[in-house]
Amino acid sequence: MTGDLLYDVRNATRSFRRGDATINALGGIDLAIEHGEILALVGPSGSGKTTLLQLLGALDRPTSGQVFFEGRDLNTLGDNELADIRLRAFGFVFQTFNLIPTLNALQNVEAKLAPTGVPEDELRARSLALLEEVGLSDRADHLPSQLSGGEQQRVAIARALSTEPRVVLADEPTGNLDSRTGTEVVDLLTSLSEERRHTVILVTHDAEIAEKAHRSVRMQDGRLLEPTLA
Repeated sequence: MTGDLLYDVRNATRSFRRGDATINALGGIDLAIEHGEILALVGPSGSGKTTLLQLLGALDRPTSGQVFFEGRDLNTLGDNELADIRLRAFGFVFQTFNLIPTLNALQNVEAKLAPTGVPEDELRARSLALLEEVGLSDRADHLPSQLSGGEQQRVAIARALSTEPRVVLADEPTGNLDSRTGTEVVDLLTSLSEERRHTVILVTHDAEIAEKAHRSVRMQDGRLLEPTLA
């Protein structure tokens, strides 16, 4: 394993039981990802993109093989260690936004940042600053139901960046948006991440969105189809 790699995935598989059948979602994935890279995982529905993203985000464990993050094999870590990594190292952006419906935009950002122990005055200031960066400072007191899809995804981006993560993992972040709004959201996500030198791993089936990445790899039937060296 190269020491300066952010991720080193070695022969990772993931299978599930469904009744009497075994579903092989991933088969023998080898993938290297560098610090600061914007990587797109591209492929049709069912190709294994989201399953791989879940392994990279420590939301799931491989059935076999290894997923090294910053030199640590995630599969050897306990649940508490993984929870801490998810909180501090990763920011997640989902297709369905995953905002808390009873909290306004500002409170949604604060809710992600609060468990890190940030003092209350700094918590409010950092959250407001992030909403300003994504162009929503004037919508801070609006509930998700009062925001458009694009605005909700901007709040989700602010929330994902609030803990200053090393990696932003975005699962079909444009899936519920029209093409123009989706392009604007991905442009915002990639520009903010490049400014902060975050790594971005972006799952998409949209070739135009994938072109905004530094590198894209195609997936089909749980396997990578193209060279994957960083």
